[in-house]
Amino acid sequence: MKEIDWRRIFFIFLGIALFTIVHFSPPWPDAVDPSGNHFALSKEGKAALGLFLLAATWWVFEVVPIGVTSITIGVVQALFSIRPAKIAFTDFMDPSVWFIFGSIVIGITFTQTGLTRRMAYKMLILVGERTIMIYLGCFLLTAALTLIMAHTAVAATVFPLLMAIYALYQEDEKPTRFGKGLFIGMAYTAGAGSVITLLGSARGAVAIGFFKDIVGREISFFMLTYYMFPLGFTMVVLLWVFFLLRYPPEKKTIPGLREKARSLYRDLGPITFREICTLVIVLAVISVMCLRSFVPALASVDKSALILVATILFFMLKILTVKELEDIPWNIILLFGGAMSVGFCLWQTGSADWLAVEWLVMFKNAHWFVFVLAIAFFVLIMTNLIMNVAAIAIILPVAMKIGTYLGVSPEVITFACLTTAGMPFLLLIGAAPNAIAYGSSQFKSGEFFATGVPVSILLMVVLGVFVWLIWPLMGMPVLIG
Repeated sequence: MKEIDWRRIFFIFLGIALFTIVHFSPPWPDAVDPSGNHFALSKEGKAALGLFLLAATWWVFEVVPIGVTSITIGVVQALFSIRPAKIAFTDFMDPSVWFIFGSIVIGITFTQTGLTRRMAYKMLILVGERTIMIYLGCFLLTAALTLIMAHTAVAATVFPLLMAIYALYQEDEKPTRFGKGLFIGMAYTAGAGSVITLLGSARGAVAIGFFKDIVGREISFFMLTYYMFPLGFTMVVLLWVFFLLRYPPEKKTIPGLREKARSLYRDLGPITFREICTLVIVLAVISVMCLRSFVPALASVDKSALILVATILFFMLKILTVKELEDIPWNIILLFGGAMSVGFCLWQTGSADWLAVEWLVMFKNAHWFVFVLAIAFFVLIMTNLIMNVAAIAIILPVAMKIGTYLGVSPEVITFACLTTAGMPFLLLIGAAPNAIAYGSSQFKSGEFFATGVPVSILLMVVLGVFVWLIWPLMGMPVLIG
C-alpha cells in the first residue's frame, strides 16, 4: 500500500484554508495614503488576496503540478465571482503567454537541430584546457544562449555538456570545488543572462504586458536589451571572479578536453540546411523586433505575432514535427497564464491599490533610491519562494502604484524588479536552472544557499550603482516630472 504523503495533504489544505479565512473574513480597514485619501478593499479584492495566498502556497510547495495550480486560479475566480470567467480565463491566452510559447519553441528548435551542441563544442575548442578559462567559457556560453533561448532550456541543454567536462576533470562523482563552481555558476549565469532580452525568460514579457496595460506605454525589445545588457554582462563577469575566489579549481588544466571537443565537433559534420534555416529565421525575427523601435511602420506589429511567425515557419519547413509540438512543456505555459491571471486579478479588483497604499505608509518618507532598492529586494526574496513569473505578476502592479505616489518613474521600477526577479540565487525552487544544476550532485541545498547570500548582496550593490548612476546616464527616467 502506497504511503500517504501527509506533507502534501497539509499544504493542500493550508492553501485552501488561507483562501477561506481571507475571503470570508469581516471587511478589512481602509488603507489611507499620506494625503488622507481612503482606499477600501472590496469583497472581490479581499478574495483576490486570498487567492494569491492559495496560489503562492501551492506553487511554493508544489502540492500539485504548477500548471494545475494555474488552472485553479481561473476556476476559483469564476466559482467565487471574483472576476467573470470570460475575463479570468482570457488572461491565459494573453499575447505575453504566446510570446513565451514562441520563445520555448525557439529553444526546442536549437536543441533539435544540433545548433546548441555545435556552439558548445566550438566554445570548448576556443577556451582550451585551463580550468580558469573553462569557467569563463561555460559561463559566457550559458549567458549567450539565454539571449535567444529560455534560460530553462539553456540550462537543460548546457547541463550534459558540463557533466562531460566534469567527467574529464574527475573520474568519480565525488564533489569538488570545481564541480560546485561549474554547476552553481551555470545556474547563476543563466539567470544573469536571461535578463538581457525578452527571449531569455517569461518574466520580461509578463512585466512588459503589465507595464503597457497600467502605464499605457510599451517597453520595446530593443529598449529592454539596451538597459539590461550592461547590467547582465557585468554580473556574468563578476560571477566568474566570484567563483574563482569562492571555488578555485583543484586542477589548473583538464588534459585532453580540447581534442575531445574537436572530435565531437567533427562528428556533427558540416552545418546542415535545417540549422541554417533555423538561424536565418531566428535572426530575422530578432532583427524585426529591434527595428520596431526605429521604423514607425513596424511599431504597430505585435511582438508576440512576430515570434509566432518563427514557430509557423519551423513547422512549414519541417524543421520541427508534431512530436516536438507535443513535447512542449504545457505545464510551464499554463504557469505563465495563471501568473498573468492572478496578477490582473489583484490589479482589476482594486486589491493592488489597497496593497500599494499599505506599502506606501512604510516608504512615505523614503528617498526614491531607497524605495526602488527596497522594492527590488522584496522581489528578490519573493522570487526565491515562488516562480519569478508569478512574483513579477503579483508585485509589479503594486510597485507601480506606490511609485506614482512617490514620483518614481515606472521604467526604473520595472527594470529594477526584472533584475532581481531574474536572479534568485538563494533557493533551489527559485528557478529551474537551480534545480537542474542540483542534479549534478556536486552541492547540497545548504551550500547553494550559503553561496547565494553573498552573491545576492553583490547583485543589490550592482543594481544600486545602475539605478543611481548608470541607467540615468543612459537616458532612463527615474523620476516623474
